[in-house]
Amino acid sequence: MAKRSLDDTDRKLISLLRCNARTPTAALGRQLALSRSAVQERLKRLERDGVIAGYTLVVGQDGAAPGVGAHVLLSVDPKSHDQAVAALKKLPEVQRAYTLSGSFDAVAIVAASNAVHLDEILTRIGHLPGVQRTTSSVLLSTLVERH
Repeated sequence: MAKRSLDDTDRKLISLLRCNARTPTAALGRQLALSRSAVQERLKRLERDGVIAGYTLVVGQDGAAPGVGAHVLLSVDPKSHDQAVAALKKLPEVQRAYTLSGSFDAVAIVAASNAVHLDEILTRIGHLPGVQRTTSSVLLSTLVERH
């Protein structure tokens, strides 16, 4: 079956779920002027088509340890790329990692409990196989965050 492109209602539904993924389907239906069953069918389709890959918990600042975060830019030896990525995946402090265009090959978003812990993580990342150079920036405050 061919995948359908997103329409305005799909985009509005996704936007509402980004604000609160636990919103009941009946409430979503009221906001979208759809029946609860129509919302459920759209959700099933969006999940089946991979538009919605999952639902997650976002812990507020009161529920999480204060901690410190950083973006770590990495230059990686192309011959050791797979090895470096595999090693990066094993570090639980690495929350996300992305490939980049430009002068760096990747960026890792890390979370640490404090500055000393962050320093240890940065040292471990710098010693990963294939990592040639890193540059990090400590995250100070959140200006915009969408989920």
